[in-house]
Amino acid sequence: MIGKPMFGKLLEPYRIGRVQTRNRMVKTAAQTYFFDSGEHRISQRAKAFYEALARGGVGLIIVETPAMEFPLSEIGDRRFRIDDDKYIKDISELTKVIHKHGCPTFVQFYHRGPWGGVYKILAPRIAASAVTLKSEFDVQEEEPPKELTIAEIEELVDRYASAAVRAAAAGFDGIEIHSGADHLLPTFLSRFWNKRQDIYGAQSFENRTRFVTQIIKEIKKRLGQDFPVQVMINGVEIGGGDDGMTLAESQVIARLLQEAGADSLQVKSHWFGQHWGSFHHEVLFYPEPRIPLKSFPKELDWSRKGPLANVPLAATIKKAVSIPVMTVGGFDAQLGEMVLRQGKADLIGMTRRLFADPEYPNKVASGRLDDIAPCTHCGNCSKVYNQPRQCRINAALGTEQYQVNQAESKRKVLVIGGGPAGVEAARVAALRGHEVTLYERERKLGGSLPMAALVKGIEIEDLPAIVRYLKGQISKLGVNIKLGKESDYSEIQAGKPEVIILAGGGVAAIPKIPGINRRNVVSSTELHHSLKVYLRFLGPRFLRWLTRLYMPLGKRVVVIGGAIQGCQLAEMLVKRGRKVTIVDTAEELGEGLTPERKTRLFAWFNKKGVTLMSGIKLEEITDKGLTITTREGKRQTIEADSIVPAIPFAPNTELVNSFAGKAPEIYAIGDCKEPGLIPDATAGGWQVANKI
Repeated sequence: MIGKPMFGKLLEPYRIGRVQTRNRMVKTAAQTYFFDSGEHRISQRAKAFYEALARGGVGLIIVETPAMEFPLSEIGDRRFRIDDDKYIKDISELTKVIHKHGCPTFVQFYHRGPWGGVYKILAPRIAASAVTLKSEFDVQEEEPPKELTIAEIEELVDRYASAAVRAAAAGFDGIEIHSGADHLLPTFLSRFWNKRQDIYGAQSFENRTRFVTQIIKEIKKRLGQDFPVQVMINGVEIGGGDDGMTLAESQVIARLLQEAGADSLQVKSHWFGQHWGSFHHEVLFYPEPRIPLKSFPKELDWSRKGPLANVPLAATIKKAVSIPVMTVGGFDAQLGEMVLRQGKADLIGMTRRLFADPEYPNKVASGRLDDIAPCTHCGNCSKVYNQPRQCRINAALGTEQYQVNQAESKRKVLVIGGGPAGVEAARVAALRGHEVTLYERERKLGGSLPMAALVKGIEIEDLPAIVRYLKGQISKLGVNIKLGKESDYSEIQAGKPEVIILAGGGVAAIPKIPGINRRNVVSSTELHHSLKVYLRFLGPRFLRWLTRLYMPLGKRVVVIGGAIQGCQLAEMLVKRGRKVTIVDTAEELGEGLTPERKTRLFAWFNKKGVTLMSGIKLEEITDKGLTITTREGKRQTIEADSIVPAIPFAPNTELVNSFAGKAPEIYAIGDCKEPGLIPDATAGGWQVANKI
């Protein structure tokens, strides 16, 4: 078995106090929003997800935090409750499905503290001190958070300890106390936040850590000294001036936490005002680093532009304590094994990797690395606050079903289209035992993914990895793949398919505007066609490099369409020296972008002089450029050498209609049915194939 010797350290059991993990891979406690509102919050969706993780072989699961704030609004909060004994029975249903597969599980506790925006609707904002944080990348509040009184701190210590007792009664094997990022507890550890003058102030390390150590000691007092408690801390705080926590300070804090009874530590970093960049480090490089790479904090490892950034912090903290230290941030099995062998950490935390493939640990252990669904770090799993997470490669994420079941009878299935929707449909249909044939008119699978990779680049999002994975899976499953062929009606009749799945992609939507056929308009259809020819031979990485030397566009470009397609095209054009204006009739630009990347991209657009115009009316295209009417009613001409429509596709109704009646069952999915993004495409393929 290849996995065992290759990943000997990663796959060996380890201990956190009295708990033995199955291996050194730990599912960290990212919020999933899979729980329900109301009194019974442990939903089937949540149980299905955590059972899939346990079945998938991860060493330890840390379940996301229950609500620790009080008073708490019941409106719109998708966290489970643990503030009353009446919730213990429901919570025990969750731990039972995890333990059923022999996996230990902790639960994380955190209080959001000073977080504002939508969070202040749920509970009042509180912190060590009334300090205001200002940043262009985070939601800012005009009013500072309320400073806690000593009596309120003591009440919170009791709340944490009482919650731990209930968690243990519900079957959790340990607790993780979240004292990192910019939640409540780290505001006491950090000199940036902590301006107090009492016994919880920043005058000494004992005072700064008092709140956290009191929680640890009280949990141990009530549950026994051998009940495992892990603490998450910031190894370093960046962007807080001279008041940000230093690595030397974190070493002292780590020792004090160990002395208080902590059984292990999770070490991460925190960037003030750039919350997402604190745990998705690759975001700091999108669309370009705000500061030169040589100016990035030296305490972190930037050699891979994100992954392993936190490792030096864990290695330094590990020298100060004798308890296990976990590191997090962009890990795969190979990187995790390397860090463990170097002795820089004891445990490897993963989240997005396991969202993409809950079976990741089992596949690593059995040496089936080619069968691992890749995480491309797209950010879609963090896209919408308080809505269940979704994944572009794992369409099962957020559903109640993670395993593909055999069909009751074998059927002949024909799939038209080799993009992500069609290939996912073929993969799942073949897994269910059907006889599957897939037609793709191009000579390569992938649909629009290679084109998207050309525009977006693959430094952060490795879209070609999706194509490689899906192609490898359907090949192994025996799908009959017919490339470079249009679907031939006579051949279809001869095959007598019982099910036809149409995934032929959408059709280019052309804005209805006088002058759209002028020579200065670069048709997206023509552009796509010519680029596809080159992509066959050169691949997106090399062709993207060539666009730095030549593009069939003038210096001044107007992009019609401000959704994700237009914004990402504009980003590419700016990086190739074009002066860009984005216009859209919609009231808001950036539809389809994840919130964090939209914020960063639009800040970058502003820095680069990109003009953004929404709510406009398209009037006409002339030799001079594009004439519009602004939202204020002013008619103006935007001078341009090239005008590029970049608006979402339209459904391919012609293809759908042409197949009417040609099989007992016909389904349309992906852009063919309703244009969307990659997660929508794979979800369509997954859902339909699981029905047939």
